[in-house]
Amino acid sequence: MEIIVCIKQVPDTTEVKIDPEKGTLIREGVPSIVNPFDEYAVEAALRIKEEMGGKVTVITMGPPQAVEALRKCIAMGADDAVLISDRAFAGSDTWATSYTLAGAIKTLGRFDLILCGKQAIDGDTAQVGPGIAEHLGISQVTYVQRVVSVSDKAIQVERSFEAGYEVIETPLPAVLTIDKAANVPRLPSMMGTMKALRKEIRTLTSGDIDVRPELLGMEGSPTRVKRTFTPQPRKGGRMLQGEMEDMLKELVQILREEKIV
Repeated sequence: MEIIVCIKQVPDTTEVKIDPEKGTLIREGVPSIVNPFDEYAVEAALRIKEEMGGKVTVITMGPPQAVEALRKCIAMGADDAVLISDRAFAGSDTWATSYTLAGAIKTLGRFDLILCGKQAIDGDTAQVGPGIAEHLGISQVTYVQRVVSVSDKAIQVERSFEAGYEVIETPLPAVLTIDKAANVPRLPSMMGTMKALRKEIRTLTSGDIDVRPELLGMEGSPTRVKRTFTPQPRKGGRMLQGEMEDMLKELVQILREEKIV
């Protein structure tokens, strides 16, 4: 089983500033971590490998320092890691990011399963995983909370939604996005950490992968950040008290006075 896990290095703080001209995050000087949801994806991949055998390769698109996020995944138990890094990728939105990652995955060769975290905590769009599936033309299942069974040809999972969950079986290859309910990520072992320190991380640039240059980075991104702002704090509200019937009558009266109803 050839499993690829897509991860992202994200800021480890809420004190993130936005470049006013480019509308992108300023990451310089900000401590970074592996996106927490991606650790659930790594753990899911390792468990499937332990059951089925095979290889787990972790990839990320980012600046050179993102190699540290890859090394943590190696320390957790991943077999290999690839950094996709080039100034041509700077300013990518979720479409350009998923396009670039899909191109890198095609360059790497055969794969049976691609796992991603449900979403990244810095963007919260949950779009990159499904985007990769669309660019590769393969099936996808999002918000996976449990892997039920897996074979060489198909995988069955529980997919969560607001009212509960549904059981879905899809043929391989496929993309899954993993929710935090799926597992508890293991801690890096001492031997794994030593292996990660010695591991040579391969780097792919824009010239190494199967992509069109005009579709990369900010130039290839169809979305732009036009403006950012901090919402004004809400003014103090009013707490209704008393019996339920009396509160409902008072609420209706307030809504009528405000001409809401």
